[in-house]
Amino acid sequence: MKKIDLVEKEKQREDTGFGTIATSTSARLVNNEGNFNVKKIGQSFEARVNLYHKLITMSWAKFAIFSLGFYLTVNLTFGIIYYIIGIENLMGIDKNHGLSEFWEAYFFSSQTLTTVGYGRVSPVGYITNITASVEAFIGLLSFSIMTGLLYGRFSRPVPRILYSEKALIAPYLDINGLMIRIANEKSNQLINVEVSLTFSRNELKDGLVKRAYYNLPLERSKVKFFAMSWTLVHPINDASVLYGETLASLAASDAEILLAFEATNDTFADPIYSRRSYLYNEIEVGKKFLPMTVPQEDYYLLDLNKLSDTIDAKLNA
Repeated sequence: MKKIDLVEKEKQREDTGFGTIATSTSARLVNNEGNFNVKKIGQSFEARVNLYHKLITMSWAKFAIFSLGFYLTVNLTFGIIYYIIGIENLMGIDKNHGLSEFWEAYFFSSQTLTTVGYGRVSPVGYITNITASVEAFIGLLSFSIMTGLLYGRFSRPVPRILYSEKALIAPYLDINGLMIRIANEKSNQLINVEVSLTFSRNELKDGLVKRAYYNLPLERSKVKFFAMSWTLVHPINDASVLYGETLASLAASDAEILLAFEATNDTFADPIYSRRSYLYNEIEVGKKFLPMTVPQEDYYLLDLNKLSDTIDAKLNA
């Protein structure tokens, strides 16, 4: 076998959008969470805050804390306003049940914000009525927005694609191959699945270090159904950009393998996307994956805990 020639090498070049100047030896291109490892400056306030995107994508725990915090803050603000205006402007205040005047104002604010309006306490005077009207409007607007956010969070397809902790260089047929194993953690059905691998490294060109990207052809890049695990295999033959590479050479060139996953979720018929990358120090040589699917009497058992389980394997010469 011989090294890949320059013409063939040019055919494998990929345009990932990161550009040739992404030559840092300490920053990866894609984080393990699938986010692009890029921070921006010079953004407008609206683009920097991007509140809707944050509210849609944050965890449910953070969303619940944010919602509760917003609700309590609004009630506290208007409770203070009512208290400053004067508790005498709230008709129906009963001082015999133990609540202080401030808490009477606070709970009146809560009833106004949610438009519950029990009727025992009511505003008196222009200032108090105007304040209550503004709060009622904010309440209606807030709950409308909250309904939209909840719908957006529930309807947004959130893939839970699991990736093996390491990429492996393992024996494949009479040669060797780069292997990565993936699985769908959710019970939903994914169809028309397609995966692509891109190899990225620093190269010296015209006396300058530039980032280069190469497509890694897979043994199989598409599957119709994604019901079990899938081991992605890139054959390392003399036509592969990985041919002749070692862990030392991969480290010297700050190599990174980018994985792009896309499929259709048949629950909502929505496309889903997922990303992962493997740095040179997340590649193991001379290993192969252990089986994670066990046939049962009337079904197949897929043990997700074994996704990254490997054993030693002798490479082909």
